[in-house]
Amino acid sequence: MVFVVIFSQIGQDLSIKSVRAANDVIPNPIDHSNIGEPRLLHSFVAHSGIVKSLIFSPNGKMLISGGGENEGKIRFWNFQAGKNIGNIARAHSAAVESMAISPNGQTFISAGSENRINLWNLKNLEFSRSLLGHSSQVLSLAITPDSKILISGGLDGIRLWDLQQQRPLATLVRFDNVIYTLAISPDGQTLASGDQKGVIKLWNLRSGELISQLKGHSQIVTSLAFTPNGENLVSGSRDKTIRVWNVNAEEEMMTLRGHNNWVNAIAINPNGTTLASGGKDGIKLWDLTTGELKTSLLSYSDWVSAIAFSPDGKTLSSGGFDRKINIWKF
Repeated sequence: MVFVVIFSQIGQDLSIKSVRAANDVIPNPIDHSNIGEPRLLHSFVAHSGIVKSLIFSPNGKMLISGGGENEGKIRFWNFQAGKNIGNIARAHSAAVESMAISPNGQTFISAGSENRINLWNLKNLEFSRSLLGHSSQVLSLAITPDSKILISGGLDGIRLWDLQQQRPLATLVRFDNVIYTLAISPDGQTLASGDQKGVIKLWNLRSGELISQLKGHSQIVTSLAFTPNGENLVSGSRDKTIRVWNVNAEEEMMTLRGHNNWVNAIAINPNGTTLASGGKDGIKLWDLTTGELKTSLLSYSDWVSAIAFSPDGKTLSSGGFDRKINIWKF
């Protein structure tokens, strides 16, 4: 991918897509007879405050957590044993808002609430450099599958970075888009962004053009994830709902209702059929093919703030406002 221009406020006249005929799925009582019930393998206090972000390494051997509030610490875990194996004591001066690892496993990236993006060598955890350009909090990170382009979203819009040269590349959109979450399609062609108005925007990453706007949420879009086949996009929101979108048709397929408050985080199992969502009322597992609620995991004393599946789909990690990380095995 080569970007040669600065993109700004492109395609603002595109119409907003809204599909009223989408299936509104309200869960029936859970039938546990045919569900592979996950078991809690480990539960441990991981940070001095909120567990703000979670991510597994591409080889599936390590879990990484970022602390919230004013801790700014990043911790590395042998999740099978529930043991801490390394720390970056002061990765950021405040919260670690988001983390990402390049698919080639070479670079670890963290974003903090002090407007800074930090690059680290994942093998030795040595600091590489900081990327400066955002003027406010950086809330989300995403990396193209070829490990070449880093995308960052924050209160001042979306920026693109050349990850190999570690330099600014382009500004996709500026202050009129307060971006809370980003996701890149598996083919690396499409970027999805979610904003404070509840609008999801799809961008062509090659041209920088705004493809479409998907409207269905009534509050902040907190998390986005593409299915492994790239056909569907799943979004979670503070409006208590999860929505499943057909990317090619640019329309909503299902609305999943079951949380009683904000949906803070979502993650899709690599099998493409199981969705995990976390909020004030714990973790819920959904069948993405039908929209039905499979089970609820309620071992939290406070909000679930972060959630992630391991690359093999056999482990689910969750972090919460209670400072704990829970490790679930399927």
